[in-house]
Amino acid sequence: MRGLCVSESGTEKALEEKEARARLESLLEEHRDLDAAIEALQSLSAHDQIQLARLKKRKLRLRDEIAILQDQLLPDIIA
Repeated sequence: MRGLCVSESGTEKALEEKEARARLESLLEEHRDLDAAIEALQSLSAHDQIQLARLKKRKLRLRDEIAILQDQLLPDIIA
């Protein structure tokens, strides 16, 4: 059985934060791309409702994941 490391080194935390920020940027970019794709699909007179619904659902999942990462990176400060 493996032991749990109670504290992380500063290097590990910095690396974890760097990876989280990179993931956040990637998610934000994908969210923007989905927004553009949804807008383009909606502009078509005969757009695919199922595809549109899938894109919107994916966009909502991304928004939730973005919010979680942002909360991890920018914790609330209680004054």
